[in-house]
Formats: sequence, structure tokens, C-alpha cells
Amino acid sequence: MPAMAASQSSLATPSISVAIQRYFEVALYLLVLTGFGTLASTGGLDMVTVVVVGAALLVRGYLLATRRSFIIPERWTNGLTLGYVAFYLADYFLISGAFLSSTVHLVLFVLVVRLFSARRDRDFYFLAVISFAMVLAAAILTVDSVFLLAFAGFMLMAVGTFILMEMRRASAKATVHSRESSDTLAHRRMAFSLVGAAPLLMALILLGATAIFFILPRISAGYFSAYAPSGELATGFSDRVQLGSIGQIQQSRSVVMHIQIDGDQSGNFDLKWRGVTLSAFDGRTWSNPRTKFPLRPRADGSFALSQPEAAPLPSQAGRSVRPIHYRVLMEPVGASVFFLAATPRLLQGNYRLIAIDGGDGVFDLDPERPVSRYEASSLIPQPKASDLRAAAGAYPREIVSNYLQLPGLDPRIASLAEQLTASADNNYDKAVTIESYLRTKFGYTLQLPRTVPHDPLANFLFERRQGHCEYFASSMAVMLRTLGIPSRVVNGFRTGEFNDLTSQYVVRASNAHSWVEAYFPGYGWVSFDPTPAGLEPARTGWSRAILYLDAMASFWREWVVNYDPGHQRILGEGVTRSGRMIVYELRTWFRRHYEALLDSARQAQDTMSKSPTRWSVSALLATGLLLLLANARRLWNALRRRRLAARPEKAPRLAATIWYERMTRRVARLGWRKSPAQTPAEFVTCIEDDLMRDRVAQFTRHYEHARFGDSAEDASRLPELFEEIASVGRK
Repeated sequence: MPAMAASQSSLATPSISVAIQRYFEVALYLLVLTGFGTLASTGGLDMVTVVVVGAALLVRGYLLATRRSFIIPERWTNGLTLGYVAFYLADYFLISGAFLSSTVHLVLFVLVVRLFSARRDRDFYFLAVISFAMVLAAAILTVDSVFLLAFAGFMLMAVGTFILMEMRRASAKATVHSRESSDTLAHRRMAFSLVGAAPLLMALILLGATAIFFILPRISAGYFSAYAPSGELATGFSDRVQLGSIGQIQQSRSVVMHIQIDGDQSGNFDLKWRGVTLSAFDGRTWSNPRTKFPLRPRADGSFALSQPEAAPLPSQAGRSVRPIHYRVLMEPVGASVFFLAATPRLLQGNYRLIAIDGGDGVFDLDPERPVSRYEASSLIPQPKASDLRAAAGAYPREIVSNYLQLPGLDPRIASLAEQLTASADNNYDKAVTIESYLRTKFGYTLQLPRTVPHDPLANFLFERRQGHCEYFASSMAVMLRTLGIPSRVVNGFRTGEFNDLTSQYVVRASNAHSWVEAYFPGYGWVSFDPTPAGLEPARTGWSRAILYLDAMASFWREWVVNYDPGHQRILGEGVTRSGRMIVYELRTWFRRHYEALLDSARQAQDTMSKSPTRWSVSALLATGLLLLLANARRLWNALRRRRLAARPEKAPRLAATIWYERMTRRVARLGWRKSPAQTPAEFVTCIEDDLMRDRVAQFTRHYEHARFGDSAEDASRLPELFEEIASVGRK
């Protein structure tokens, strides 16, 4: 914000209106304020930076409101700038450790210094450029729909600022200056004009930008994607996950992804969305030592999700499976994992390199194209309990070597597993018994222990007896392994709330979940969930409003942030299809009405041919009535003029005009035509006949008295004088 008081501004630029200068200072301050607000709303700034810069903006706003001036001397400005260069290097290497964060700190420092040292026009322009740089940084740091609202506010301030900037420049260069006015009303008129013009120009700019955005060909960019911050979920879905990671994620209500399943309009699915499969456990940490195998895209760009190294999938014969196809829209959470439903088969998206491991985990290996939007197909297995009880046979060698490993355990864990399953005679009933025991005998809580015990599972099973999903899943997987049943832990998400406005499931961080998969020969991996149900958040009156906001945010991510050639093709096909439908409906409408018109004409012809006389008379009467209606106004004016001509004293002015027009027409038939450029007096002098000239002169005098003096007496003489003129013409 310029730091120049009104008195200083008028001395430095005497030709600039005080009102223009004042409004320019306010508009530029609001531009900088909205730019910083847009950047701060992304959550990408640390609290210290927000507090310091926010305080500086508040001080500048107070000085502006009270019309006080505080300007940093120029020598101090140079010293501060040189000093911050050294601090920038320390910030980059020691404090922030990131190019984008340290650069943003540098820009904000320059902003604060310039706020209190602006003297020249270039300083004001520099502040406007910095405000735009802050909005550009915000666009890199966030993809949230709130950015659209903040950007609209910034655009409004920018339009007003540049209007005033141009007015200020033109006023400074003008050679002729108006006298300064202290008229408050005039200043308010200018303010109201700006308030009206700025939103209109902003709306036109946004409309034009929207058209350009959707029409221009899309290219694969990502110039700043390397500087975008990583999400907090990355640690919970990596190859190595410590107990407690999922519980920390569950404490957030932020949206992670939206999932739309083909044909599901009412939220009928209750699925789990697999992220990473963990097989090795050291007592505190689960890890995934399996090798990732890159996949080659097929001709259509999709990826077939096969398992090159794992044991072959069991035959589908005799198994009940349900195929589904779905679309996933991920928020920028920083995870490189594709979250998929059980037994994924096909994945489509704008990705160049992905990989799969032996546990059905699918990973993005392309750092320039983070996981954002993809489609997939899965086969949801639905085996019967009776079939699983009868499952028998030797485990594949690969399954035994990877999914029966155990660390050193508290001996009570194996004893508990043996005790619980003593009456079960098959692996399925053993798994169900352990699942039921954990679900019913233990409590669910997100209150994590402050310190991780030496043996977290033993502490959970025999002392604490409450925890979150990771402890339940880990306990069940370990107990199954003590019984010789291959098992593994899967980290992913439960299906979240269904938004009937968009037909999408809204999956939040609080839906993060861990569950267990046990292997059954002939059927593969079967899911078990030993975690008891947690408390669902209470529905309030805001729930519906939140769904509307979520629908808006989903549209923003789908059609703005992720707008690509595929979306452009879909939009073009939709517009073409809609255009064809409109043309078809118009043709159908015209054809239908044309046929109806032909039917009416045929019926009228048949009716008229039966009684031609009656219809001829009716047609003549109708034609006459239409002519009367069409000329009703003309007839009414003619009757009114005739009535006024007969009684000129009722309306002297109009009657004088009517009689003068009649007089000029009569004289014109005698050879003296009045030119439209002639006055009545000039017209009199053009008449060569002495008697006629005298009569017209007398008529003109009475006409002028009636026409311009509203004299009823002179108006009443006009008919008589007209007859005298007419009698001269008849001689």
C-alpha cells in the first residue's frame, strides 16, 4: 500500500485529483490484502509468516484509514534488502528447506518493506505485481474451490485498481486541469461509478476467460507440480507403516477422494478401497518388501493389472463375483498409491508409468503426473461361508514364504489364539472367531498412547484393550499366523458418505482403515474386519449444505483443475449431441405444426365449399373489421382534428396549427407553396396577388396570436378567415 499521505500526494502531483489519489491508495491496499488473503487461505504458509505479514497489513490499513503517513527512509530499505539476501540462503538451506517456501518468504518480505517505503509510481506498480505473484503462488499451493472465490475477489480489486491507475496517469499527463472540487457528492458519484463498472468488467473478463479455457486445446503441463507440498497421507500408505499412522490420519475430516460407481444412484455399495498391502511385521512396524513390477500401457492407454510374480489367481469357476466400474477423483494428498476395490483388473488414466506388487498394490511411478483422476474395473468376490469352510489343499510356496512370518511375540498371544479357536475345525471358522472376539470384547478409540509400548500388541490385547483399526487388524493377522493361516494387513479406506447430488461417495481422512486378508486355497484372499464400528458423526442442519459445497468442489476439481483433452472431448461431444437434439426437436415442432396447419386449411376449405355465400359475407365482414382495427388510431386522430377544427376555442394552440395547415394547402393549390424553411411572415411576402397576400397576412396574425399566445378569440376567427381566403381562390 502506498505510504503517502493525502497532503504529500497533492504536493508531489498537483495535477492529480485528490479523490482519484485517495481511491487509488485504497484500491491498491485492498488488492494487496486480497492477494495475501488468497495465499494464506491455501494453508501453505507457516503461522509466523501469516502473523507478521497480517500485522503489517493491519498497521498499513490503520494508517490509511486515519490518513497518517509513515515512510521508511530509502537508506534503511536498501540495508534491509541486502540483509535479507543472506537470510534467504539460510531460509532455503536450514529453515524452510524448499525453494517455493523460501521464495514466498522473500516475496512477502519485499511486500512488507515496499508497503512502508512506496514513493514513486514504479513502487505502486511493483506492489500490484507482487499481489499477482501471491495469487500465482496460491494457485500452485492449492486446488481447492475456495481459490475460485478468493481469485474472484482479487480480480474485482485488480479491475478497480487498474481503472484508477489509468485515471491517475491520464490526469498527471493532462495539459489542462480542472479546479479541484471539494464537493462530496461528486466524489461519491465517482465511487459509485467505480463500484458499478468494476464488477461488470470483472464479469466480462471471467466470461471471456471461461470461453478461452474450455475451447483452447489442452496440453499436459505440470511446470510447478514439483514444488507442490506433499500430503499427510503419504506416510500411512508407504512401503513401511508404523503402528499409529492410520490413527493419526483418522483424526482429520478433510476430503481425500470422490468415487463414482457406474449404475449406483443411491449409495448401495459398502466397499473397502485398497491402498497398500503389508506382509512383514517386526512387532511395531508393518512393511511391504515385495518387488514392484512396472506395467506397460495397452494400445488404448489402459493398464491390465496382472501379477507377474505372484501365484496365479484361483479359477473363477464356482465363485460368485460382481464386476464394477468406477471413477476416482483424488485430492492432492501426496500419496502415490491408486486406491482400488478388491481384485482390480483394469486401470485407465493419464499416466505413463505405473507398477504393481504381489499384494495387488498399484503405484504411480511418474513424478510429473501425480495420482489425481483415474477409472478402474474390479471383480468383487462374494464367496459363500460354506465354500470357505470346505476350502482345503496346500498353500502355494510363495504364500507360505511371505505371509506366515512372525517376530518375537509375547507367548500369551499364541495361547490366546489357540484358546479362542479350540472348538473350530476349519480355518474359516477360526478367522471368524478371532474377528468376532476382537469386535465384541474390545473398545474403539482414537486416543493414541503418548509413548509406544515395547510390545504394542501385547499391551493392546492384555492391558489397554482399546485402540483403533491398526491394532485390531495387526492383532488378528498375527494370531492367524500363529495358527498357520497366511494373513496380511491392508491399509486403505472405508466407503464414505454418499452425496446424492453428484452420485459420488465422499471419502474423508477419517475413513482411513486397516483390515485383514486371510488366504484360502482355491479362493485366494478373503477380507475380515475385526475393528468394531466407531461412532458416526452426528447429522446436523448443516449436513445438506456441506453436500452442496462438496458438489461444487467436486465440479471444480473435475472440470477445472483436471480439465484435459478427455474432458474437452466429452464436453465437445455433449455440446454436439445437445445441438443435434435441439435441431431435431425444432424440426419435429415445425413439422408437427405445419401438418396441423395443413389439416386446419383442409377443414376450412371443406367447410367453405359447403356454404360459399355465408363464408364470403363473413370474410368481407372480417376484412372490414381488420381494416377498421388497423386504421383505428388514424381514424381517431382524424375525428379529433375535425372536432377541434369545429371548436377552436377549446384548444387554441392545436386548432391554430390545424387551420394553418389547411390554409397553406389551399394556397398551394393556387400556386404559392410554402417552403419548410420559410417562416409564416416570409411566406406572406412571397404571395404576388395583393388581395390574397392581405388575406393570408391577416390569417397569419390571428394564427400567431392563437398558436403562441393561446388566444381563444383569435383561434375562433381562423375558420372565418379561411373561408375568405378560399373565396378569393374561387373568383
